[in-house]
Amino acid sequence: MYDYIKGELAELTPTEVVIENNQIGYKLLISLQTYSQLKRDTDCKLFIYHHLREDTEQLYGFFNKEERSLFCHLIEVSGIGPNTARMMLSSMSSEEIRNAIITGDVNRLKSIKGIGLKTAQRMLIDLKDKIGKSSTGDTVAQYLPGTSGKQREEASSALILLGFSKSNVDKVLDSLIKENPSHTLEELIKLSLKRL
Repeated sequence: MYDYIKGELAELTPTEVVIENNQIGYKLLISLQTYSQLKRDTDCKLFIYHHLREDTEQLYGFFNKEERSLFCHLIEVSGIGPNTARMMLSSMSSEEIRNAIITGDVNRLKSIKGIGLKTAQRMLIDLKDKIGKSSTGDTVAQYLPGTSGKQREEASSALILLGFSKSNVDKVLDSLIKENPSHTLEELIKLSLKRL
């Protein structure tokens, strides 16, 4: 129904964004990949997936069509909903997910929170023929000078919004910051997703 929205970036968190277009703020759920691309722009264009169920209506935003296309393929697999697909795109880059599917790397897919052996195997069966290698490379994260309290707070908020308990999130974030205080926000979230 909707293809994309273009407008001014009004609000940005690692899990959602608000884009103002003609004095209307559109709230879109995003992955960490999209977040790392958006944080340097004030005007942006996001490609949209409109998820409609009888009890909810949500818009998912993607920085490029390749990420949206992969998201649409992922949610076609039985057992993978939009939130699980978004978590997958936050845990690994689109290219890493594609390569894992193409090479049949079940263990790599199982390492993502919420993906078990059966779902990973189903993904390989359902998507191996549909997904070709992308010509685009991985997104490059913007590095920030050291982990600030604000970054920890944003990482915590993003992980809690993804469904993890606050106590578990706090433990993992504390240990990651203790190991390396110069983690970027993206690194904190990706590493936390692997440990939670």
